[in-house]
Amino acid sequence: MPVLPAIGWGLAGFFMIYLGQIIGVQIESSLGIKPGSENTEAIINVTKTAPIMILASVIFGPILEELVFRRVIFGSIMEAQNNFWVAAFVSSIFFAIIHLDFSHIILYTITGFIFAFLYNKTKRLITPIISHMLLNGFVTYMQLNLDNIQQFFNQ
Repeated sequence: MPVLPAIGWGLAGFFMIYLGQIIGVQIESSLGIKPGSENTEAIINVTKTAPIMILASVIFGPILEELVFRRVIFGSIMEAQNNFWVAAFVSSIFFAIIHLDFSHIILYTITGFIFAFLYNKTKRLITPIISHMLLNGFVTYMQLNLDNIQQFFNQ
C-alpha cells in the first residue's frame, strides 16, 4: 500500500483501538476486573519525575514494540503459516504479557490484534507505529492532566 493511505490507516487505527478498548473494558468489567492499569500508572509516575520519559513511552516504545511484535513475531508466523488469526493471536498474547499487567491481558490482547490487523492490511510497519504512538500519547496526556480534566468537567 502507498505511504499516504498507510498513514491514514494509522490515524484510523487509533480510533479502532479506542473502540476496542471500550469493548475490552466492558468485558473486563463483566468479569469483575477493575479499570486502571498498573503498567500505565508506573510509567506516568516515572514521567512526572522525569518528563523525558514521554519520549520513551510515546516515541521509542511504540517503534521498538512494533518492530518486535508485528515485524518479527507476527511477520515470522505469517511467513511460516500464512494464517492471520494464529499470527495475530500469538503476537498479541506476547504483546500483552510483556506489559506485565496480567489483570488487563484482555485489553492488551485486543490492542495487539488491532495493531496486527493494521500491519497486515497495509504491509507497512509505519501504520501500527502511528496508531501506537497516538494511543500512548493520548493516554499519557490524559493521565498527566487528569486533575485539570476532572476540574473542567466538575465546573
